[in-house]
Amino acid sequence: MKSISEIKKKERVSKGLTQTQLAKAVGVTQDSISLWELGKRLPDTVYIPALCKILEISADYLLGLKEE
Repeated sequence: MKSISEIKKKERVSKGLTQTQLAKAVGVTQDSISLWELGKRLPDTVYIPALCKILEISADYLLGLKEE
């Protein structure tokens, strides 16, 4: 099963977004995005809906609960 960090990075790259672009859209710093993708931190729950909307994925997929 893939981790949140792997799924988020894969979907960000597939959408052609840089870490900086995603950070601005979500309302966090680029450093936060980097830490999330490295698996050193997890996004706070308040950012999950924004990530899902921007990346056009379900929360279940982002959280690794189902495949898409």
